[in-house]
Amino acid sequence: MTIEKKLLGTNPSGGAVNVADVFSTYLYTGTQVSHTITNGIDLAGEGGMVWTKARSDLKSNAVFDTERGPTKVVQTDKTQAEYTSATALTSFNSNGFTVQDSTANDSPQTFVAWTFRKAPKFFDVVTYTGNGSNRTIAHGLGVAAGMIMVKRTDAAGSWMTYHRSLANTENLVINTTAAKVTNATAWNSTTSTDAVFSLGTHADVNTNAATYVAYLFADNTAEDADEQMIKCGSYTGNSSSFPVIDLGWEPQYVLIKKSGVNTRDWFVVDSMRGISSYGSKKLSPNLFYGEASSNFIALNASGFEATSTSQDQNGVGETYIYMAIRAPMMKEPSAGTEVFAVDTADGTPSYTSGFVTDFGINKTVTSSSSDPLTASRLTGTGILRTSSTAAETSDSSRSWDYMNGYLDSQGTSVNAFAWMWKRAKGYFDVVAYTGNGPSNRYVNHSLGVVPEMIWVKNRGATYGWPVYHKTLTAYKYLYLESDADAGANDFAWGNIEPTETQFHVDNNANGAADVNASGNNYVAYLFATLAGVSKVGSYTGNGNSQTIDCGFAAGARFILIKRYDTVSTGDWYIWDTARGIVAGNDPHLSLNTTAAQVSDDSIDPANSGFSVNQISATNINVNSASYIFYAIA
Repeated sequence: MTIEKKLLGTNPSGGAVNVADVFSTYLYTGTQVSHTITNGIDLAGEGGMVWTKARSDLKSNAVFDTERGPTKVVQTDKTQAEYTSATALTSFNSNGFTVQDSTANDSPQTFVAWTFRKAPKFFDVVTYTGNGSNRTIAHGLGVAAGMIMVKRTDAAGSWMTYHRSLANTENLVINTTAAKVTNATAWNSTTSTDAVFSLGTHADVNTNAATYVAYLFADNTAEDADEQMIKCGSYTGNSSSFPVIDLGWEPQYVLIKKSGVNTRDWFVVDSMRGISSYGSKKLSPNLFYGEASSNFIALNASGFEATSTSQDQNGVGETYIYMAIRAPMMKEPSAGTEVFAVDTADGTPSYTSGFVTDFGINKTVTSSSSDPLTASRLTGTGILRTSSTAAETSDSSRSWDYMNGYLDSQGTSVNAFAWMWKRAKGYFDVVAYTGNGPSNRYVNHSLGVVPEMIWVKNRGATYGWPVYHKTLTAYKYLYLESDADAGANDFAWGNIEPTETQFHVDNNANGAADVNASGNNYVAYLFATLAGVSKVGSYTGNGNSQTIDCGFAAGARFILIKRYDTVSTGDWYIWDTARGIVAGNDPHLSLNTTAAQVSDDSIDPANSGFSVNQISATNINVNSASYIFYAIA
């Protein structure tokens, strides 16, 4: 038995540990030959567990761990003993793992792998031999376990499951739909501590000479919110007012089980496969069936909400237990290439970024009638147009369940471009919320710093794109779909500046349906300055040429500029190095129009950021004119 004692490191800002170092949801297509999954999790050095499930086929949930070794498999939907397969999972690596045969790599099926690394206050794996007597087993969580799954490995046995929201005389069974049962012999009527968990004499947890594996998930409820990575809790269903579960942060993974008197499946949803208003993609630990879609839960910056009246997650008066893992917004990126990319529609996915993509703008740049289309992982297949006030429409062919980009319906075209962002602390965030006008309200976000530019769009109705920018203050606003100057009116933001945890939207009675109409769904995109990565700023034109210093080392790869003074109008112009930022003509587009790209010499490269030239085609450096900009290195 190995007990994990190592402490996690801190992020570059000296804050919380990074959940991305200890947990991964990875999507892949089986190959039936040796297939290395690189997810950044050190299993070889730190230890942990890999849980795989076929999404597109009838196949059991397969669980592997470093304590038993890569050739040993247990299945959460079966009671059978572990079995040995030399070619199922062939190695635990320093940055992931390798799979080979059909157990977790059947071609051409799609799979998900959830990887849990051993770490204090997060997860541990313990193996032990039963003795048939009441006893305790040591663990390395450093806090009390929030949930424990125990499986007998040498013979058949149910997956006995402990959860902190149940009495210590009760248990669930993860391989069945059964409700909780009273069973004093499972945990010896004793609550887990920060050093041990207790066992009674039940055959499925402690038969003499039998072998077992236990998977322990921490609960961080007592920890400082900045350091929390995982929580285990419960809620009560209420179909007339969907329950909102406040975790204090946005989750990326949620396991839910109805624990009351009626039977119901276990369900896992995660943001990689999809959790949005267009439906959640769910899998069941107790079933070998493939993935199913339903209106299951919705995520927000402080937790999740049950979004239907289904007994699966929201039966009236029913109790549900959950285990939730925090979204990976705990660490700042160190380079712009980690979180921003530009690509043409050249394959599958249509647009490739090289990282998990959370937000994209795509447009056919040679077309004069092509809207710039925006969409995000958090809002699913919904499409909005930055050049229009139109409500969101759905494109069923759009998909975000890729590790390195996203798919859309434009097919393959070298003239179709996408600009792609990854959510990251201190850099960029996406927030989906529902309006509650006529009240003023604060909306939580996960950016971790004060946002310096915010775009908001009413997804369900014909309203504009109000834009907050730090230079304008919360008393003024711009519209992304318009070339108009800044309006001096506090209806959007209520003249209240955003903070590192919230932004403010105004009273709908003041006409702010753009940001807070009752019952309307909204999406907000939040941008910030991160040293060496991104810059939100402003400048005053000089009528000639000038260099805008963004603090970069090798120039800007993406530039957005908008004139905002009351003397004249100005488009929302964008440039990028994929299409060209050179010492000569550069193609630019306008986010507020459907126009095709135009080339001129408005922009020149500069190592510290970019240079602007005054020409009449764009007027981005008119003497004494005022401009805002956003740039990415």
